[in-house]
Amino acid sequence: MGYTRTDWSEHYNAGRDFRQLGNEEKSLLVKHAPASVGGRALDVCCGTGELVAFMASLGYTVDGVDFAEGALVRARTQHAETEGVRWLCLDIEHDDLDDLAEDGYDLITLRLCIAFIHDRTRLLRRLSARLSEGGTLVVVTPVVAHTPEERRHIALDDNELAMLTDGFGKAERFDAQGLAVLLLESPEGTSPAGEKGQPDPLP
Repeated sequence: MGYTRTDWSEHYNAGRDFRQLGNEEKSLLVKHAPASVGGRALDVCCGTGELVAFMASLGYTVDGVDFAEGALVRARTQHAETEGVRWLCLDIEHDDLDDLAEDGYDLITLRLCIAFIHDRTRLLRRLSARLSEGGTLVVVTPVVAHTPEERRHIALDDNELAMLTDGFGKAERFDAQGLAVLLLESPEGTSPAGEKGQPDPLP
């Protein structure tokens, strides 16, 4: 889709943002991914940090990751008083992940970003290797059925959504005001000590 770090930084520097976190999304996280004592979460492509701040309010210690410095400048400013948060400028697809928590995460979220990922299968495997035992990976995305044709590039169809569940022992799908919310657990064949190989990219 041709979006670069500079493009995304300019998007945020211009004051633009994405759809606000909805009450149905919040309720699903509270119900299906409550924070345990000492729980740690990772929000991938965190943007201006709305979801990061919400997870922190649930009791998680949160790493918010984005590769657009323009997004992180706004996140640090808007959530300066939010405790238990760390902001990292990181390309989650291509950079090494040494700065992430060594002991893994109980919850990893990708909200409104998966459609922009070139190799979705590899990324989810890469992230699932960072899940703690019993952890949950949550993908929130627009779906084609509820997205105008001219914005098709930001959404996934049912087949694309189904492919995201490959390699997970448990997968549940919910609807949140027209968004698909996938809860993925029990990754197969991964361990925190290493990552899987690189499958062929999705088209």
